[in-house]
Amino acid sequence: MKVLFITSNRIGDAILSSGLLGWLVDHYRDATFTIAAGPSAAPLFMDIPRLDNLIPLPKQPYARHWRTLWRACVPHTWELVVDLRGSAVSWLIWTRARAVYRPQFSEEHRLVQMARVLQLDQPPQPRIWCSGVRWDRASHLVPETDRPLLAFGPAANWCGKQWPANRFAELAARLTSPSGPYPGAGVMLMGGPGEEEMAQPLLRAIPPGRAIDLIGRVDLLTAYACLRKAALYVGNDSGLMHLAAAAGIPTLGLFGPSREVHYAPWGPNAMAVRGPQSFEDIIGTPGYDHRSGQTYMTGLSVDRVCQAVSELLAR
Repeated sequence: MKVLFITSNRIGDAILSSGLLGWLVDHYRDATFTIAAGPSAAPLFMDIPRLDNLIPLPKQPYARHWRTLWRACVPHTWELVVDLRGSAVSWLIWTRARAVYRPQFSEEHRLVQMARVLQLDQPPQPRIWCSGVRWDRASHLVPETDRPLLAFGPAANWCGKQWPANRFAELAARLTSPSGPYPGAGVMLMGGPGEEEMAQPLLRAIPPGRAIDLIGRVDLLTAYACLRKAALYVGNDSGLMHLAAAAGIPTLGLFGPSREVHYAPWGPNAMAVRGPQSFEDIIGTPGYDHRSGQTYMTGLSVDRVCQAVSELLAR
């Protein structure tokens, strides 16, 4: 049985979709899988069981990437095509069954909308698969110690969603102080290539010997294995936030000019927090410009994030 799974170009959406892929892996135990995803998200699926083919799908002018995918898929006979991007490809190849996502104007979480494609009553928890090589490298990068480890994701895919780095530094100091919930804890910094500079104020504020800087240094699956070692993750709305929630650790997502109703971290150990301004308040502010390069997260105070951490841990 051959299954084609077409998922997102973005890391966060691809992670959310992994729960549906996990459901397929569990329910079609004789199936092999071909995964098509954006080039930044495709590495998330390198270690899934019974992977037949992984097709990175970089966007091309005039949507030529869909022609590339069609050419790769049309020679095969498929039992099932699951298309979370609603492309024409799923209708132009032969398959016994297809499940195609259609854009929805809904206040439901993105994962709830995805689950409806497979007619699932309960949205499946996102799931990441890692080979032993990833776990071995994570053990080398993040050795076991007696003290807890906090993970922070101070970056995001655009400046507007980035909580100021000096506030992350103050948060780290409070959480790891003698009176904080994690006295003397280590701090692990997470992020992708090119995000090193924005994390420097936070890195400089962490006492010597207590920081693990992984920004730009690990692939997504190794990052997941490292996150499994953390006691808490706090980060901006980003793919890493969803990766931490998929790892099952307590995860707090920081929101401003993006909708937590659609993209809050998913899971029983996850929650979102924002300042007093709603998404609509922020984007309706006179002079709002998503191209400006400024943060729109200054309304979220360190006090509010500390309170949210307490609420999360009380669960």
